[in-house]
Amino acid sequence: MSFVGVTNVWQRYGDRSILERVNVSVDEGEFVSIVGASGCGKSTFLRMLLAEESPYKGDISIEGGDTAVEPNRERGVVFQKYSVFPHLSVRENLIAAEAFQNPLGTLRGSARKNAETRADAMLERIGLNHVLHQFPASLSGGMQQRLAIGQAMTAKPRILLLDEPFGALDPGTRLQMHDFLLELREETNMTVFMVTHDLDEAFKLGDRVLVFDKPRWDPQDPGLFGATITYDFDARDKGIPYQDILAAYPSLASA
Repeated sequence: MSFVGVTNVWQRYGDRSILERVNVSVDEGEFVSIVGASGCGKSTFLRMLLAEESPYKGDISIEGGDTAVEPNRERGVVFQKYSVFPHLSVRENLIAAEAFQNPLGTLRGSARKNAETRADAMLERIGLNHVLHQFPASLSGGMQQRLAIGQAMTAKPRILLLDEPFGALDPGTRLQMHDFLLELREETNMTVFMVTHDLDEAFKLGDRVLVFDKPRWDPQDPGLFGATITYDFDARDKGIPYQDILAAYPSLASA
């Protein structure tokens, strides 16, 4: 049995079709990159995996369970824009991520001390240890996004959902976060779904690359048909270089 199973999933907003006939099985620990043209439902798919949205039709199961109706702690997420707590310091943002795993929502005594130690180690890994007492508003956009990534990873979710997480980072920091993400994924065996517009990044990080596109198109009514998974590429062990994919499927150049 696959870890994440998506079976005949459809989604629509009103009379506008977004996704249709989406089927995919993902093993635990796989890293799945998701690419496709703007507006083809990639972020919608991510929100359904998070259980922030329910499918119009079809099922999304984790270890064979029922489709979730709301987000839970086993799913972590990093959006395109910084999703941190503005009233907490950088360090407290990471400690809060651990506290939420506690049924009481708080940490005391030795549990608090241990969380502080782990938060400091995480801040060093993401390069924010020098601003641990500052608040997010005082950080640059890229630093805030690094904090959001660190916060999501601190909770060590079984499934990590990333929506363009590195778009605001400078090239050097982006490469560092690539390495960090791969290291943490190796340590925790978490399953990762990442939406990106960067094909190089998709094939570098992903075990698989899913391409979302509309196989059917009505020029008189562009919203009549939804997108689906049109390609599922194996990118493991430096599998198919993305340059070869572009040569074979030029339409992906606009992904």
